[in-house]
Amino acid sequence: GPAVKFVPTLSPSCVLADMLALSACSKEAPTLPPEPPSPILDGGQLRYPAEHPQLKLIEVAPAEQVTTIPAQLPAKLVWNEERTQRIYPAFAGRVAAIRADVGQPVEPGTVLAQLASPDFAVAQADAAKAELDVSLAHKALNRQRELHQMGIVATKELEQAEADHGRARAEMTRAAARTRLYGAGAQVNQQLTISASIRGVVVERNLDPGQELRPDQFGPATPPLFTVTDPTSLWVLVDARDADVDALRPGGTFTVRLAALPDLPFEARVSAAADVIDPGTRTVKVRAVVANPERRLKAEMLGTAFIERTRQRGVVVPAGAVTLRGTEHWVVVQVKPGVFERRRVETADEGAREVVVTSGVKPGEMVVSENTLLLLRQFRLIEQDNAVHAPAGAASAPAATASDGKHGS
Repeated sequence: GPAVKFVPTLSPSCVLADMLALSACSKEAPTLPPEPPSPILDGGQLRYPAEHPQLKLIEVAPAEQVTTIPAQLPAKLVWNEERTQRIYPAFAGRVAAIRADVGQPVEPGTVLAQLASPDFAVAQADAAKAELDVSLAHKALNRQRELHQMGIVATKELEQAEADHGRARAEMTRAAARTRLYGAGAQVNQQLTISASIRGVVVERNLDPGQELRPDQFGPATPPLFTVTDPTSLWVLVDARDADVDALRPGGTFTVRLAALPDLPFEARVSAAADVIDPGTRTVKVRAVVANPERRLKAEMLGTAFIERTRQRGVVVPAGAVTLRGTEHWVVVQVKPGVFERRRVETADEGAREVVVTSGVKPGEMVVSENTLLLLRQFRLIEQDNAVHAPAGAASAPAATASDGKHGS
């Protein structure tokens, strides 16, 4: 019979796949932008080609000549001890009356409290007896003088009477001064008066009615019965580093800002500075006086002392420009646009925002302040690549390990 031809048929899905393949082949493959040339290391300088993308990530700042360095030190306000009186009991006794309270203004001689004190009565009695002894010694002395003039007694006996009279007068003076110090008269009444001896305000009271008091109860850590002070003048205590002492000489001034009054600066004048470094804190104790006429400042307020230290040499760079490798500080300097080199530097003052560099950078040079680690990594990668491809036996440049951290982090 006649020959039969079989023609293969394609499914619609296969036809669609072939059409898409032909269409894809008819289009050109997309082309990617060429990668920029890599930076090179030439004579210790990292050189970037113009318009390199990494250059947009790098920020530089000028190294500025420094004459003064701002510094911040912790400060605390306390009572002015030259205008403060802390009162402790001189004799044992019981509180009979309290005449003053906290916040009360007082004058010299103002009675603060009264104690019934048998011990003070003994002192009063001693004063009274001493006065009687003087009277008796005076009569004996006059009698001896009369007898000596008549030739009845010897000169030796007259001299003895004069000595007894002198001793009696001295004892009377001592006993009277002791009782007079606490406001007592000649009578023996056991009333011990506690009074202020300066003008000021009562800022502390630590006794209750009927309380029994003994002098041996009070020590350096025991609060006084009363504290009287003039609050219009306070002390500022500053813990200064040894490098800050020159800026805090007696007679100099600085600004104090307090956490409780952040918008109000106060001027303090240095009155004294210690000649020894505290072994515990490694700081020097500095004392200043601040005026407080409106009494807005309170003792035990905490604040910050702002001082200006003078330096003869050095430049200031941003803190982000300085990196630490081991025990050495390094910066990256932009020699010209796109050209950078590493510098080892010596630092003097390291603050949160600025660092004083005393060697390695000159005034006016541009230091990298942002993405310093990016450049250090490029230095390291190129040095490592050069070491790998160096001819056998050739000395390779030491790699600059970039285990560097931002200064102050």
